This record gives sequence, structure tokens and C-alpha cells, in this order.
Amino acid sequence: MLVAWTRVEVATVVGSNQNLDVFSRNYYEGGRGLHAPDRETALALGIATSERMLGICRGRRKFLAASLTLLCIPAITWLYLFAGSFEDGKPVSLSPLESQPHSPRYTASSQRERESLEVRVREVEEENRALRRQLSLAQGRAPAHRRGNHSKTYSMEEGTGDSENLRAGIVAGNSSECGQQPVVEKCETIHVAIVCAGYNASRDVVTLVKSVLFHRRNPLHFHLIADSIAEQILATLFQTWMVPAVRVDFYNADELKSEVSWIPNKHYSGIYGLMKLVLTKTLPPNLERVIVLDTDITFATDIAELWAVFHKFKGQQVLGLVENQSDWYLGNLWKNHRPWPALGRGYNTGVILLLLDKLRKMKWEQMWRLTAERELMGMLSTSLADQDIFNAVIKQNPFLVHKLPCFWNVQLSDHTRSEQCYRDVSDLKVIHWNSPKKLRVKNKHVEFFRNLYLTFLEYDGNLLRRELFGCPSEADVNSENLQKQLSELDEDDLCYEFRRERFTVHRTHLYFLHYEYEPASDHTDVTLVAQLSMDRLQMLEAICKHWEGPISLALYLSDAEAQQFLRYAQGSEVLMSRHNVAYHIVYKEGQFYPVNLLRNVAMKHVGTPYMFLSDIDFLPMYGLYEYLRKSVIQLDLANTKKAMIVPAFETLRYRLSFPKSKAELLSMLDMGTLFTFRYHVWTKGHAPTNFAKWRTATTPYRVEWEADFEPYVVVRRDCPEYDRRFVGFGWNKVAHIMELDAQEYEFIVLPNAYMIHMPHAPSFDITKFRSNKQYRICLKTLKEEFQQDMSRRYGFAALKYLTAENNS
Repeated sequence: MLVAWTRVEVATVVGSNQNLDVFSRNYYEGGRGLHAPDRETALALGIATSERMLGICRGRRKFLAASLTLLCIPAITWLYLFAGSFEDGKPVSLSPLESQPHSPRYTASSQRERESLEVRVREVEEENRALRRQLSLAQGRAPAHRRGNHSKTYSMEEGTGDSENLRAGIVAGNSSECGQQPVVEKCETIHVAIVCAGYNASRDVVTLVKSVLFHRRNPLHFHLIADSIAEQILATLFQTWMVPAVRVDFYNADELKSEVSWIPNKHYSGIYGLMKLVLTKTLPPNLERVIVLDTDITFATDIAELWAVFHKFKGQQVLGLVENQSDWYLGNLWKNHRPWPALGRGYNTGVILLLLDKLRKMKWEQMWRLTAERELMGMLSTSLADQDIFNAVIKQNPFLVHKLPCFWNVQLSDHTRSEQCYRDVSDLKVIHWNSPKKLRVKNKHVEFFRNLYLTFLEYDGNLLRRELFGCPSEADVNSENLQKQLSELDEDDLCYEFRRERFTVHRTHLYFLHYEYEPASDHTDVTLVAQLSMDRLQMLEAICKHWEGPISLALYLSDAEAQQFLRYAQGSEVLMSRHNVAYHIVYKEGQFYPVNLLRNVAMKHVGTPYMFLSDIDFLPMYGLYEYLRKSVIQLDLANTKKAMIVPAFETLRYRLSFPKSKAELLSMLDMGTLFTFRYHVWTKGHAPTNFAKWRTATTPYRVEWEADFEPYVVVRRDCPEYDRRFVGFGWNKVAHIMELDAQEYEFIVLPNAYMIHMPHAPSFDITKFRSNKQYRICLKTLKEEFQQDMSRRYGFAALKYLTAENNS
């Protein structure tokens, strides 16, 4: 009877399938009354049941469990057959001779039973064949699942949190569940809408996008409702990011202001916090559904799981929302607290699933406007922006909402009760930092949430340039041109890495911090342009103290270093007091320091008519900004091709009493505290400045170009860019000055201007130049190729550069 009890338990765990009912009932009868055909039927039923279980399970873990079941059930079946071959304590022979009609134990009744069982065996064999075909197909799909690109996607269990119901269905033997589960096709495009405005939001949305890209397995189409600032920043970012199977469209948020500006709003998001209300009107009319996200969202799972929830919408449901996890809408947070009307706790709009086509048919625009107008007569303003209006509409029309499980929007806001809606933090799908305190919010699992956020905040975005194999992507002209240029390079060339760097596309985040600039009315304004890496960060405060004008900086940083810089800048009173400094992050990639790319990025985003092309390790003299503006007028830079030279000096002392006048500087030169820049290692670089003449000069004077001349100059904004072929150390400024001369710029030395180079440890690139012979050989090769290009572009006039190089 122990064996019989075990059989019943197995049958109960597997399910209440009809075949298992027969199986368990016969087992429960202790094996009596079963002949060899019955045992064969029992075995066939056991195989059919196990294979049917495999048909239920689609996922990798379920597949493994079902495989184990496939092995166990036949084993238990044979145990039964072994036990059932004994009757009344005697063995029952399995010989076919004893199943003949002349056997005394064979009756007419058993004959009919046998015929019935034979028919049933044939039916089971047919089922087995069909199930084996399904099993072979499932096994064929398993490797693709492991690779991460598979046509199967997300079940109702994954997408909606109805896991208990689904598991109960499996236990009950409901094998039809799998066919009813909604899926997202492998190459189906997922549409995501985000409202983003300003410098800070543009920075925050990058972390959200990283978390989505990290988990995604489907093409993505981002619809960004952005102001002019966010569009400039994010358009450049996505263009240089070059993530396959990602499309980005922008919609002018400033044009939508009139749609919602009539609604008074106290929320810190301002007018942009109301723009989700007009998405049905803003997004393309052929777009049927979209996931709408706040910028302070972090995903911990594939967004396709959320997209699959659309398949669960029923009837007139058009909004997918998670319940608000605070008591805000219950009105009991403080005395006289009067929130907008809501259904129960209300719903949070940080994550919304919108069925746009149905909303348009329901005349959503008219619906929310009428509700807002009516409620504003008593409420006077919104406190939570669009969320108040969404909830007021839902209060009147509860049938519009499909309630999402809490893990699709775990809200870490003040007064949150989010801890009550999940059992294990590892099961969460989406984290919503919807408190103004952001990472400083109080929650017993805040360390887990914070670490998740920081992971994506500092994650190398270059690693997210992953192909979605098997999914056709739209033709990208820039990407195709890049691949063509790279394919033309010879990988066996010893200078291949140098040549390749010229074509590397570096991910670029413009205006990483808030930036404000008011153009000067006299059109003489000058921007200081420089580039730097993390090891020169300490120079920023000193430069800001010496130069009060606008600054454009390109910083070469990793994602983690960018966050270190952000914390450094936000902790500096000097930097935070300056809003006219533009910080452009160029993210690290490759083995060389792309010095001229960085200069070009900083130059390209200068907003003044003139630029002072400097380096980060130079401190300009006090008052140089105003002096240059006067010189611009004096030398008529607006109408002439002139490059104003600021003479460069250096000190070997880390602590320097900075000279406040030319007379003081000359005194320090005479005492040996200061030197002309690089006079002891690279005299040719600045010798044409003619420092001897500068000592006594009182008016600007002209100098001629000479080989290897590389002064620091002030030019118009439309001057030529730096040549990108020069990376790391060597010839990066020399080539630029040569091109200015080829374009017939006059070099004018300013008599009362100066800048001083501050000492620092040698850069990694200059160390490579000095120690690596191949580095020097490649630099020489690039110089020769540049001079040949100059000859082709500027003709006979450019021959002097070849002559000067040969004579130097």
C-alpha cells in the first residue's frame, strides 16, 4: 500500500488530468484486476502525461523541471508494474500465454475490457506522437533562448503578476494556459514616450535609457517630448551613441505649452509635468499603444514584459496604472489636507500603459479637459501635475483602468507604503524615485534600490551597442559610412590604431550641467575653450577665478568618472556659482586621448563671436577677458582674418604668487621664477612670438608663421577645426596653426596679455611618445600625410610647409 500511496501523491502533484485520473484510480486499487495490457496502458498513459507536462512548460526552468518529471513518472510506473505483478502474495506471470482465451482467469468481461483498453492505447500513442513533435520543437528553441534572442517572450505570469493563478492552473493540470498567454514577438518594436525638459532631466533620462537598453531584447522606439535644450542634448547623445535597433523621435514641448498652460500647477515638474495629458494629440495618429515613463524610473527587467501586459486589457480599459503607494489621495497626511478626487488610494502616473487608438475614439482630450475645468473650480491648482487629473477622470470612469501589479512602479516617495506591496526586492521590476529627495529617500530597502540605480548611472554606455541578431534594422547613413571608412583601412598597418581613432564615434553628452549665457550687446564676447581629463579636474576652480567670461569645456571621462565629476562640481561653491561654464562630456573609448576631437566639441558649442583657444593647465592673467574684448574691437577681428596671440609662460613651482601685471611678470622672469613656455624642451613651439620684443612692446605686433609654431590664439568662431588624425601627444596644435596660416590668417601678438602654465605630472600620452618608437614613427607618418593633404587643398602656397619641415 506504500507504493499505491506514492502513486496517488505523484498523480496529485502532477495534476488532475483525465488520463491521470484513470492512472491514479487504478493504482489506488492496489494493482488488482490489471492484466498485461492494462499495465501497458498505464505505462503509455504515464508517458503521455509526462510529455503533456512538457508541453505546458515553455521557459528554461520549467523545461528542466518537466524533463526530470519525464524521467521520474515512467520509473514509478515500472515500480507499480513490479508490485502489481503479485496477486495474493503470488507472482502473476507476464507471459502472453496466460492472456489467451483458454486461460481460466480470462473472462468475457475482461475480453471487453481489453478491447476497450486497446482502443485507448492507440489513442494514447497518437497523443504521444503529437507531444513528441512538440517536445522536439521546444528542444530546438532552447539554445536560442540561452543566447538571449528568442521569439518567445513574456507570459501573463511575467507580465502581470498573476503568478499564483497561473501556478494554480498548472497544478490543476490546466495545460491549455500556454496557448492563451500573450507574447511579444522577437522583433516587435516597443514604443516608449518620455517627457524631458532642461539640463537636469536630460541627464536623469540617460540612466533610465541605460536600464531599459541593458535588459531589452526588442527594437525600441523612443518618443521624446522635449524642450529645445533637451532636444539638443539628447539628439547629439543618441546620434553619437549609435545603438542598433533604437529609433528616437522628438516632439517640441514648447509648442505644447499652450495646451496645458491654463492649468495652475504647484508640482516641482512645472508645466512639463502636465504634458502626458496631451500625448494622444502629440504622438503620431498611427501609433496604437505606448509605454509612458517618468525620467526618474529605473528598470530591473526587460521592458517587453511590461509591453506584454497590453494583451490583458479588456473591454474599455485604456490605461494601465499602478496604485499609488502613499496615503496622499486618502487625505489623512496632515490636518486640512485636501487632495484631488481619486478612486481609493488613486493611481501613480510614473508608469502608464496607453492604448492611444481607443483613447482617441473615446475623445480623451475632451474628457480630461472637462474634468480638469470642473475640479479646478474648487481645487484652484494641481498638486501632483497630470496625476491629479488622471485620477479625477478615473474616479468618474473606473472602467478605463487596468490595474498593474505594484512591482511595475515601486514608488520611493515621501510617506510611501511601497514596502507592503512586495515580498522580496529581487522580484521588483521598476523603481520610481518620485521623491524630490531622490536617493536620500527613506526606505528599509533603499540600499538595494540605490545600488541598482548607481549600477546603471555608472554603467559604460558603450557596452549597450549590442546588435539584435535576427531583427532587421533601419538603414543608418552615418553607421554605413563609418563601416565603409573602417573597411578601407589596412589592419596590418602598424599605424592602424592611429588611423582608426580618426573615425571613432565617441558618445557625447552636451551641457552636462546647467548652463546660462546672455550674449553681450556689443558682440565682442569671447569664450575660453579647453579640454581635460579627470587628472586635470583640480584646475577648474582656478580657471574660473581667473576668467569671468563664458567657458566651453570638453571632458574626456568614463561613465563612472562623469558621476565623480558631477559630485565634485556640485560640491564646489566656485563652480556652482558659475552658470556660464558649459561642460560637455565625451565618453572614453579606445586607447588614445582624442585631444583634437575634444577641442572641436568645445569649439562647436561656443555661443560667442570669438574664442580663446587655450589648454586646461594654463591660467590666464587676471582681467584677460575684458582685455581681449577690447582688443577684438581695436584689431577689427570681425572683418579681418586675424589670430591674436596670448604669450605663454610657465612656472615649475606648484605654489605661485600669480603676477598681477606685466611688470610683475617681467620681474619674475628675471628672477627665474617664470620662464617662457617650453623654452628648455621645445623652443620652436613659441619662439616666433618674439618674447624679447614683447618685453618692451606697447602695441600689438605681427609675427610670421614658422615651422612647429603652436601659440595660443583668439580667433573668430568660424575658424577651421582641429585635425582629428592627431591624437594623444604631438602635432595637434601645430597642424591647426599651419592651417590658419594656409587660410591667410595674420598672427598678431598682444603686448599686455599673458598666460602661465602650471606644473603637473606628465600625461600618459607624452610618456608613450617618449618611450615608444612606433608611436613616434606613426606620428611622423601622420605629419607627412597631413602636409600632403595641405598641398592638395591649398596648392602652390602650401609647398612652404614641406620646405620648412625639411629645413627644421
